[in-house]
Amino acid sequence: MPERTPADAEPFGELADGTVVHRHTLDNGRGLVVRVLTYGGILQSIEVPGRDGRPDNVVLGFADLDTYARDNTPYFGALIGRYANRIAGGRFTLDGRTYRLPVNNPPNSLHGGTEGFDKRVWTATDAGDSDTAGVELAYTSPDGEMGYPGTLAVQVRYSLTADNELRIDYRAATDAATHVNLTNHSYFNLAGEAAGSIEAHRLELFAGQFTPTDATNIPTGEIAPVAGTPFDFTWPHAIGERIEDDDEQLRFGQGYDHNYVLDRPSGGAGTLTPAARVEDPATGRVLEVLTSEPGIQLYSGNQLDGTLTGPGGAVYGRRAGLALETQHYPDTPNQPGFPTTMLRPAQVYRSATVYRFSVTG
Repeated sequence: MPERTPADAEPFGELADGTVVHRHTLDNGRGLVVRVLTYGGILQSIEVPGRDGRPDNVVLGFADLDTYARDNTPYFGALIGRYANRIAGGRFTLDGRTYRLPVNNPPNSLHGGTEGFDKRVWTATDAGDSDTAGVELAYTSPDGEMGYPGTLAVQVRYSLTADNELRIDYRAATDAATHVNLTNHSYFNLAGEAAGSIEAHRLELFAGQFTPTDATNIPTGEIAPVAGTPFDFTWPHAIGERIEDDDEQLRFGQGYDHNYVLDRPSGGAGTLTPAARVEDPATGRVLEVLTSEPGIQLYSGNQLDGTLTGPGGAVYGRRAGLALETQHYPDTPNQPGFPTTMLRPAQVYRSATVYRFSVTG
């Protein structure tokens, strides 16, 4: 078994208040190298070899801290919380009390509000051992932050295995009833972050159903079959093959921006289950996603508009990256028919997602 390189930290930049942000480098010794920022728990880069053996960064990101810290950036690589995705009207009722959240995606609240977990500085500790390279991040969200009740203590561990897997383990505990839905918001381009559109990537989703939305991207409450619609990825095909079809749901999202209901075996709740497989035909790189979550959000980078540039200066145009956000369903606090995201003091929130990288011949 090859020697593993432990998490290596270096200063990455300084925020306006003087807080120093560090970057941790994880290397599994087999070609997979990941860089993690303490700001937002951001996966700044994931280097993976292609068919020709040449490594390339396969996630979108920025070269400097100032750009990450700007308002209205698209959550590149960030940890999302307290609540991933949208909550209708920026409010929910819990135990008879209504809580109001920042409306940062009018008329809804998105990804935890204006200063969610993606804008917080996390405390990092080395979490590697003889078999893995890893770093654990911790953040305590105070009661009332972004309108959410309860003090929430969160730990997120990034681990690299010898099998070229990046595993993310989430854990959270609260001192009062609240809602929690955590994810990572990396945008993948398996051809390389500077390669342009992901529409030629071949995608398979292990999901026969999805949750249609209204015009504001809030689920209607329906769980609908994907069969016979442009949302059917139960067999692998190019992401761009039907993305411009005349379909109301595609118009609402300006492409794919929808939650899929993962196929789970009976009694398999909370266990790692295949969620997605993506392949770039040009480089041979393959990404498989496994998760303990019940859903996955497919987002095809529809709002990227050429105003942002990557670490090497490449312009990120429309659909330059693909997000596969493992999660509970959007707006669950207001949707009694969806799997609950409620967390009470006697409970512990646990979730896991694995990104497995390989190459086809």
